[in-house]
Amino acid sequence: MSRISQPDPELTHRLTRRGMLGVAAGATAAALLGAAATPATAATETADKRSGRGRPVLPPGRLGIQLYSLRDKVSTLGFAPVFAELEKYGYDEVEFAGYTQGSAGPITLAQLKRLARDHGLNPIGSHVGYYSDDPNAYTFAQNLTKVLDDAQALGLKHIGTASGPFRYGSTVDAWKRAAEEFNTYGAAAKARGMKFYQHNHSEEFSFATDNPKVRLYDVLLKETDPDLVFLEMDIYWAYSGQFRFSKRPDGTPAPFEPLNYVLRQPHRYPLFHVKDGVSDPANTYGYRMTDVGDGDIDYQKFISAVTRLKGERLAHHWQAEHDQPTESFTFARRSSAYLHSLREKC
Repeated sequence: MSRISQPDPELTHRLTRRGMLGVAAGATAAALLGAAATPATAATETADKRSGRGRPVLPPGRLGIQLYSLRDKVSTLGFAPVFAELEKYGYDEVEFAGYTQGSAGPITLAQLKRLARDHGLNPIGSHVGYYSDDPNAYTFAQNLTKVLDDAQALGLKHIGTASGPFRYGSTVDAWKRAAEEFNTYGAAAKARGMKFYQHNHSEEFSFATDNPKVRLYDVLLKETDPDLVFLEMDIYWAYSGQFRFSKRPDGTPAPFEPLNYVLRQPHRYPLFHVKDGVSDPANTYGYRMTDVGDGDIDYQKFISAVTRLKGERLAHHWQAEHDQPTESFTFARRSSAYLHSLREKC
């Protein structure tokens, strides 16, 4: 089970503000999905029902955090104090954004792996650059073997990039070429028992410059081998993409729902970034980023819809993230408390 202490004192107010609208909003999607309990969760879910509470929306053991959100603490304090805090906040997993400690001194990969395990944290994945003009750069294109060696040393099950497939441009053929490279990285990762993945921002949902009827994200899905290339949906950026690119360049409607991408191919999305935002149509991206639970993205609906698919409850990993938190430990604590508080209706 996820380790979580007493609820955040601000949590009741936050839930009231949001109104728990996700329960109602998710009814339509839930009607199309089959619920599936597993032996590992059956006892807890039975106890929840007997006590009048719904099953936790967040699956047990699947809450992680992208350490980029805590880069200020890692660089000044080192991994050990950061991992100790995450353990207290009830996190189960960590996703890396680099393996160094800045001013806190050097650390080996073996030490880093052991340190995470000592605090009950499973290293689940890592972000690495896609390509660089520097032939010695630590990227998939320039140093694939080294990238995979390090991931294997850490015991990672997933290794990916947050770089968009824009290496050769924004045409259909450019993305086909990038997709082929992703297939190569995916095959190399699979040979070592890992999954290669790509993390989106909003621009992936834009349209091909040579064919404005084609959404680039659809090219990526079509041209990558589903057995070799996986996706980490950053939910915040996907909804930002919905805001920005629900019309083609000529103004004709092209609506899409990020959740539907996942429901159509859930096996392709082993990882998610759980990032929240307050709706702001005056903002270029449609949202202003905030701590998870303080925004308008309906995580009750989104997580429930995915985890209620038959056989999918424990198939995904949910990584909290904030690109620029006001105070990173506070973000981590409050986001965990909020996500652990979400319950489905019985």
